[in-house]
Amino acid sequence: MSIETNETIEPVIGLIGGSGLYDIPGLQDKQWRRIETPWGDPSDELLFGRLDGVSCVFLPRHGRGHPIPPSALNYRANIAALKQSGVTDIVSLSAVGSLKEELPPGHFVVIDQFIDRTFAREKSFFGTGLVAHVSVADPLCPRIGDALEASARTLGLPVSRGGTYLVMEGPQFSTRAESNLYRSWGCSVIGMTNMPEAKLAREAEICYATVAMVTDYDCWREGHDAVTVDEVVGVMMSNADKARDLIRAVIPVLGERRGACWAGCDRALEHAIITAPAARDPEMVSRLQHIAGRVLAA
Repeated sequence: MSIETNETIEPVIGLIGGSGLYDIPGLQDKQWRRIETPWGDPSDELLFGRLDGVSCVFLPRHGRGHPIPPSALNYRANIAALKQSGVTDIVSLSAVGSLKEELPPGHFVVIDQFIDRTFAREKSFFGTGLVAHVSVADPLCPRIGDALEASARTLGLPVSRGGTYLVMEGPQFSTRAESNLYRSWGCSVIGMTNMPEAKLAREAEICYATVAMVTDYDCWREGHDAVTVDEVVGVMMSNADKARDLIRAVIPVLGERRGACWAGCDRALEHAIITAPAARDPEMVSRLQHIAGRVLAA
């Protein structure tokens, strides 16, 4: 989708830190703030600050210290809190298992697709009284993906561009049969957290991209022992150091003033709401002001 506009945006970069990433070194004017949303509390307070002059908002996905498992995360509150904080672009950092030989532990993948196999999570801000159907055919923002890939290559990080992230419910890791099934589907990596996170970001008209950080080969690989938490944590800590370097490199790029996103992520609700104005539940309309106020007022 191509959008032409004379409006310029001063981006606010949202960072969702996965396992092992609970803070952003170098952030200036740091302040942790509690954000209340109509969908409850996010995983933790949000860390506000500036990095190289760019406004940033950091959210530890599982909370500081990792007390919240994937299925218990309040994904709607997390995305709503970032939207209410003025975030325009989200970089999601996520620990994953590899489903391909050529993606070893320590490798980064800037993915471009998802297969959502989760089943116990609230997946939309919309519902009875105010229905919307948002396209997620291409669920990741290619503009942010371009910046992440370029920054990773400049740093000399092991990175691949493109691939499918299979999102499982968890919290257990895969069976060997499941792992081989997902490989037969052509999936690149497997994790537990990026859905419905990405779908909700699209509903909130926030540009969103994922850096999937490989910690292990899951359990499909011949001669590779079944995944253990100790093994995962060791690689995860090394990946977190690389991720911090990547964040510091990409923030100045994403923070440059720009027009509307050429991929149309920030106009995802343009033709998505199907409920007629006279039939909309006033309570739902009020609840969705921060998410969809731009189109509800039209």
